[in-house]
Amino acid sequence: MSRSAGDLVLEAQGLDRSFGGIHAVDDVSLEVPEGSLHAIIGPNGSGKTTLFNLITGHTRPTSGRVRFAGEDITGMPYSKVARKGLAKSYQITTVFPLLTVFENVRIAAQAAGHAYVFWRPADGIRAVTRRTEEVLERIGLAADRDVVASNLSHGDQRRLDLAIALATSPRLLLLDEPTAGMSPPETAATVELVQELNRDVTILMIEHKMDVILTIADRITVLHQGRKLFEGTPDEVRDHPEVKEVYLTGSR
Repeated sequence: MSRSAGDLVLEAQGLDRSFGGIHAVDDVSLEVPEGSLHAIIGPNGSGKTTLFNLITGHTRPTSGRVRFAGEDITGMPYSKVARKGLAKSYQITTVFPLLTVFENVRIAAQAAGHAYVFWRPADGIRAVTRRTEEVLERIGLAADRDVVASNLSHGDQRRLDLAIALATSPRLLLLDEPTAGMSPPETAATVELVQELNRDVTILMIEHKMDVILTIADRITVLHQGRKLFEGTPDEVRDHPEVKEVYLTGSR
């Protein structure tokens, strides 16, 4: 679990998004305190990914507002949102497959504005190189820094995706199913890594593996058919009858 939570780093109010008359997200509100690890769960088609896209600016809400660190970022392009300290690691790995591990992370660190000096090669930017090395060490990929990304295992490619997001020095990290497709040992290692990252980065994550969510989340929001069905602690979610019916047993 994370350290004690403080002020709100993310606040979503009454988010709504319709596609052709279908409510993908229907009046969803969410509060994520600084330092917390907040999870979003729900069956396929419940609106989890759309909600993430509304928060990050990839999709503009039909109605509702999103505030990050007290600033209204509703509909703001992700490129601008990212520079404010919000980063996302995707469900589908988005690494540059023909670049090395080090090069992938360095691009992210450089894009975040770490001491860029005009007309100097990227290798000569000491702050960028230092930040890249720090992230690779923390993520556990330092030994693979010169490996081409496409040659990594699936689990290590997901870790590289995390490293790319972390290189931007985010205040809030959004994780979209970080253990998807992983073996049990890879899942356990990723859970441990996410818990370690949560020591100094607030995390909002989507995850289908209930054993993972119930182990590491401080608070869980349950979505069903685009609406918030329930929100509470892991114990409250585990014991809630509607959650059991809709999500845990796959009925209703």
